[in-house]
Amino acid sequence: MSMLSNLPRRLHGSLSRAMSFARRELGLVVALGVVAGGLYLFAELADGLVEGEIPSFDEAILAWTHPYADTHDVIGPDWLLEAMLDFTSLGGLAVLVLFALIAVGFLLMQKKAWSALMLGVALGGGLLLSEGMKAVFDRGRPPDIYQAVETINASFPSGHTLMSTVFYLTLGVMLERIFARRRLKIYVMGVAILIAALVGVSRVYLAAHWASDVLAGWALGAAWAMACWLITYAAQRRWARRGQSLDQIGGIDGT
Repeated sequence: MSMLSNLPRRLHGSLSRAMSFARRELGLVVALGVVAGGLYLFAELADGLVEGEIPSFDEAILAWTHPYADTHDVIGPDWLLEAMLDFTSLGGLAVLVLFALIAVGFLLMQKKAWSALMLGVALGGGLLLSEGMKAVFDRGRPPDIYQAVETINASFPSGHTLMSTVFYLTLGVMLERIFARRRLKIYVMGVAILIAALVGVSRVYLAAHWASDVLAGWALGAAWAMACWLITYAAQRRWARRGQSLDQIGGIDGT
C-alpha cells in the first residue's frame, strides 16, 4: 500500500529528472530525434516507392511545376529558372568537395584534427549512402524532355540533396558550437538548413528529381549528419571522463 501511495511522487520525480536532462542536453535530444525521424521518413518513402504508392504524388508535383513539356517552360518568371540553376550547383559534388577542402584546411590550421576528420567522414559516408541507395532502388529520373540539367545516374534518393544536407548541417553544427549567443547559433543553423532546402527545391524545379527523391535525400542526409554529431558527442563525453577535452585532441570549440 505504501508503494502505491508513493507512486505519484516517484513518477513526478522521474518526470522532473527527464525534463532536467532534456534541458541540459537539448542538442542530444534534438539530434536523436532527427536521426530517428529521418530514418523513419526514409523507410516510409522507400516502402512507398517499392509498393508503387508514390508515383502519383511525384507526377502531380511535376505537372504543377512543368505544365508543358519544355525544359524552359516552368512556373515562375525567367529569373527564377536561372536562380534555381545557381542554387542546384551548391549541392554538386565538385562544389562540396571544394568547400570541404577549404573547411578541412582551416580546421587543421586551427589544430582541430578531430573536427576535420569528422567532416571528412560525414561527407564520405554521405556519398556512400547516396550511391548505395541509388544502386539498390535504381529508380528512373523524370522524363528527359522536362529536365533543365544533365543527369547521369539513378534518381532515388537525390544525391545533390543528401550530400548538401550532410555537408551544410555538419558544418553548421561545427560553427554553431563556437558561438555562445543563442541568436548566432540559430542564425548559423538557419543558414545551413536554408541552403540544403534550396538545393532540394531546385532539384524538383529543374526536373532533375522526383519530389519524393528530394524528401528522401533530406531525411537520410539529416539523419546521417546528426549521427556524425552524436559520434562527436560520445567522443567528447569519453574524453571528458578522462580529464581531457576534444580541444586538446583537436576537437570542436565549445563541444
